[in-house]
Amino acid sequence: MDTKTIPTLYEWAGGMPVFEMLFNKFYDKVLADYILEPVFKHMSDQHRLHVAHFVAEVLGGPKVYSEQEGSHFEMIRKHLSKHLTQQHRKRWMELLLETADELQLPDDPEFRSAFLAYLEWGTRIAILNSNLDEVTEAPDVPMPKWGWGVPGGPYQG
Repeated sequence: MDTKTIPTLYEWAGGMPVFEMLFNKFYDKVLADYILEPVFKHMSDQHRLHVAHFVAEVLGGPKVYSEQEGSHFEMIRKHLSKHLTQQHRKRWMELLLETADELQLPDDPEFRSAFLAYLEWGTRIAILNSNLDEVTEAPDVPMPKWGWGVPGGPYQG
């Protein structure tokens, strides 16, 4: 029987420094992009870190976001009435995945499949919430938790 512990997506990616660098470099691209800059030009100085901590937590990292910075309910609230479009979502995805490649996040099929699946799910939820004027979820809605999914763990060669 195999007793190896399967790492979380967060661990497999390289931990918090990787997520903070990913979202820092990503938001540099966002602010230089003609499609996304109008949506994000007024973001707070802490936005990059909050998103890095949120995604890291969802992917199995420490509860920095939910214990110090906000909650899933608060994240939903931040998207209300933003009226995001599929064009915004697709460009956001494109720039984030491009940044992940540039930073050489793991490119094994299992990690990228799970990472992409979460981003697809999360960005589609963001669009739905951005077209609401009030949160329809309970204030104690739990943070999402995302794992390896169908592949079940990282590619080991």
